[in-house]
Amino acid sequence: MSGLDPSHIMQVGMGFFASKTLLSAVELGLFTTLARLPMTAEEIAAALQLSPRAIPDFPDALVALRFLDRDGDGPGARYANTPDSAFFLDRNSPAYIGGILEMANARLYRFWGDLTEALKTGKPQNETRHSGESVFATLYADPARLEQFMNAMSGISAGNFKLFAEAFDFSRFSSLCDVGGATGQLSCMVAAAHPHMRCTSFDLPKVVPIALRRIEQAGLSDWVAAVGGDFFADPLPRADVITMGMILHDWNLEKKKALIRKAYDALPPGGAFVVIESLIDNARRENAFGLMMSLNMLIEFGDAFDYSAADFEGWCREVGFRRFETMALAGPSSAAIAYK
Repeated sequence: MSGLDPSHIMQVGMGFFASKTLLSAVELGLFTTLARLPMTAEEIAAALQLSPRAIPDFPDALVALRFLDRDGDGPGARYANTPDSAFFLDRNSPAYIGGILEMANARLYRFWGDLTEALKTGKPQNETRHSGESVFATLYADPARLEQFMNAMSGISAGNFKLFAEAFDFSRFSSLCDVGGATGQLSCMVAAAHPHMRCTSFDLPKVVPIALRRIEQAGLSDWVAAVGGDFFADPLPRADVITMGMILHDWNLEKKKALIRKAYDALPPGGAFVVIESLIDNARRENAFGLMMSLNMLIEFGDAFDYSAADFEGWCREVGFRRFETMALAGPSSAAIAYK
């Protein structure tokens, strides 16, 4: 048929070319290296210990993908970070989001190679497939991998948490508990933006030392506490606002509902339960990232899945929540809010 164009099919089908080029650049620390000064392709190869064959294709590909700028042509041309790369991909930048990309490169990239198997079996395709242990058991057993995972979650969540901390009306509340709080990032952002709030980051005991270190570094120890516990086995700390950032999607429906019930029980009348996720649009047509994140939950956990604001509202109504709203955050992410 005339007028049809296969370019979108080819762009998506071969999209792993671009993905792996960026992931390798992050792994190699290219953007951090170029933060110091622009370099020629030969200087990049020497600094990163690359094969001569990688030059100039690798940096030029990153120019074409708009992750690097290049001044000039030929061997004397000098490469530099774009403004976005300098801000988000330099490991020394406070806005660094490369942690999630480092984890994607180290773990997810290979596991997604088994998506077809996951679609056929409904079973996880990560470390669980080989060891029989849950992904969290594997991650939490290795302090280095745990820290990498915490950094990854911090990177992907930073923009959403900051927007939520700035946009949500905390004037009626005085306390917050962030369930699965990891490094204490959300609690710190809320406390910094709203000094009247007292915040608790609640996560497994092995995570508490990481959170305490980050809270102290932020100078917020008087406003933010880190408490250890198991959010399935233990009651949640009571607070006016209960938050879960990228937590609820990790679980099957039974466990999702159990966590929602726990949040309801920990809140006072008028309290707010907030989930921050890549919420799928209610018609399931637009948020491609949210839908693919749900496929990632299949790869990671088998029976876990992402969901829409309408799904969340339905589950929350079952336990007694009565009022709901949705707040758009960064990119494909949103906050769904239920009031007791």
